Amino acid sequence: MTLSSSLVDFNSIQALDRAVVLAVNGTHTPLLDAVMTFASDRNVWYPFYALLIAYLIFLYRQRALFLLPLLIGAVSLADLITSRLFKPYFGRLRPCHEPGLRELLHLPDGCGGQFGFLSSHASNSMALAVFLLLALPPRRFLWLQLLVFAWALLLSYSRLYLGAHYLTDVLGGALVGALLAFGATKAFHRLSAPRPPQA
Repeated sequence: MTLSSSLVDFNSIQALDRAVVLAVNGTHTPLLDAVMTFASDRNVWYPFYALLIAYLIFLYRQRALFLLPLLIGAVSLADLITSRLFKPYFGRLRPCHEPGLRELLHLPDGCGGQFGFLSSHASNSMALAVFLLLALPPRRFLWLQLLVFAWALLLSYSRLYLGAHYLTDVLGGALVGALLAFGATKAFHRLSAPRPPQA
């Protein structure tokens, strides 16, 4: 692939990112403003996470000693990698900080930090959703898995709606979170599997 074709591809992705964020942001209404701002507020997550942790402790008891550190580790690492590694390294401006674009956006929740690649919100929520999908038996906990996935999708969509991220920021963040969750659940199944009796 030549340098010129690489630049064309990059410019095409940039154009698509701009078109998507403008289209999603352009659907704003007062009700959607309230819903999306609520979904993106980190303070909203804490009571939900506390209830989820208490439920998992009740459910798994001793196995929670393996499950919870791995779950919390995957979510925390997703946040750390996206916020402390990707964002400062790539230095890609958020849509709401991009000159020529921010003037076209409706920003009911302000703009936040300067850089947006990758989305920590998408990464964290997808790490949680994928971990619960792979760690919990689906026949028994399908309702919880669907709920957490719906939350992750709403949260990711809200970042586009609020003009805080491009589509590639969100998709890349979700991929990082999913990969970390996959690794954490592999470790959980290995650590919590019954050990054969000693001879």
